[in-house]
Amino acid sequence: MKKNNIKVLSQNKKASYLYFLSDFLECGIELKGTEIKSLRKSGASLTDAYVLIKDNEAFIINMHISPYDKGNIFNHDPLRNRKLLMHKHEIRKYKQKIEQKGFTGVVTKVYLKSGLAKVEIALGKGKKLVDKRETIKKREDEREINKVIKENRKR
Repeated sequence: MKKNNIKVLSQNKKASYLYFLSDFLECGIELKGTEIKSLRKSGASLTDAYVLIKDNEAFIINMHISPYDKGNIFNHDPLRNRKLLMHKHEIRKYKQKIEQKGFTGVVTKVYLKSGLAKVEIALGKGKKLVDKRETIKKREDEREINKVIKENRKR
């Protein structure tokens, strides 16, 4: 997907199912060596990734970037903690909200913007089972509506 010089490399589709997302923020990510080459080949997984704020610095935990196949000895650890490039006031704002009951920092997207790797993070509040069922029902209803519309267009 390209849109205004943006190429989405990986999305966390499960995040919107598991959490009520709010306060989206775009920030840079500190990468080493072959990580950017591996990212460009869409070798990232965000399923268990979350944001941890420690000593007034933000880190992504459990983001998997596959080792680059031509990287030999210069390859990186796939699950290493990666630092987020955020302003101090943004870190403070997120830290205050994460310390509130039920909020967590969720990684929603990794993309390239004008050649630079960017990460979209959001604050997530966990959904209950009832909310997840509503999400599934809403998705199924939209599929049914689209199916009926598609059938009517064929006639």
